[in-house]
Amino acid sequence: MKKPGYFLSFSLILSLLSACSITVNRASENTPEPVPNIETALAVAAETADSARPTPTSAPPGTIENPLVVALPPGSSSDQARVDAGKAFAEQLSEVTGYTFVVVAPDSYAKLVQALGDGNAHVAVLPAYAYVLAYDKGYANAAFARVDSGEKAYGAQFIARADAGLKPYFDAYRGENTADALTALSQFDDKKPCWPDEVSLSGYAVPAGVLAHNEIPLRTAAIVQGQPTVVRAVYVGGICDFGATYIDARSFPAVLDEYPDVVDEVVVIWRIPPIIPYEVLSIARDLPLQIKQAISDALFRISGMQAGRLVLGQAYGIDEWERITDEFYEEFRTYIDASGVDLESVLDQQP
Repeated sequence: MKKPGYFLSFSLILSLLSACSITVNRASENTPEPVPNIETALAVAAETADSARPTPTSAPPGTIENPLVVALPPGSSSDQARVDAGKAFAEQLSEVTGYTFVVVAPDSYAKLVQALGDGNAHVAVLPAYAYVLAYDKGYANAAFARVDSGEKAYGAQFIARADAGLKPYFDAYRGENTADALTALSQFDDKKPCWPDEVSLSGYAVPAGVLAHNEIPLRTAAIVQGQPTVVRAVYVGGICDFGATYIDARSFPAVLDEYPDVVDEVVVIWRIPPIIPYEVLSIARDLPLQIKQAISDALFRISGMQAGRLVLGQAYGIDEWERITDEFYEEFRTYIDASGVDLESVLDQQP
């Protein structure tokens, strides 16, 4: 555990707060206790340091003196229903594992990632960029993946005009690629792409990472603002040679209304398989192995119970989870690293 002395103050603050907020207090229903954000808890700890003079604790993590911390999504402190669900989730974790859990609501994903590194958060649901940053820094490991429509991840596609002289390596009838990435995408050498922006996972980061990983040089891209606009730009021609989108942006209603023949005129050159995560439930890497395993087992059990699914859905907006490891995201992380996206800058720009 990092920064043990500092964490003691933080833990005690949360422990005291949880005494009145995690347990349902019927007398205070009309004036609910807010969940503290990480910065507020640390500020309170700092202000009381001189008088309390805390010393480094030897209390094991997961005890009432040194509780484990569940982080809600940033900005949750003003959403009482989500706060209540987070508290119920922490209670379920405590009941199943026997460890003490408390809840915080960070102000941003950048601060949440840092809290995982500092020992001030231990269980968190991270979007894709935040997960890669936390993993790369050695702060957290993936434990569960959000499942959406039966899938743990989604893909992307490269598109071009049918008459652009580029050969499709995607069989639309069979729904599969007919060649590997290097074979299919080498024809983009010295071609100009259309990207929707420079943060989109399916429209920029992963496609650009695939091309960079395969050492395919490109001309300066056109940034056209939005994935449907990428389809429009490719359809119209003269702006770029190819583009990248989610699957299948050609079917976006406004695009179809504007260009009814778009699916015939704009073809898929190659599809990136489903490797892009939705959200990743992560556990702090520095926790002792037995605690990490206990949390993972508890999450598996809780996500299989109706009451557990209910609070997870209310706290994180996610209804289905599947247990995974970091290996599941290895290819995705490879392409994000190759893309050159500055993860810290991206998170700094997000709430």
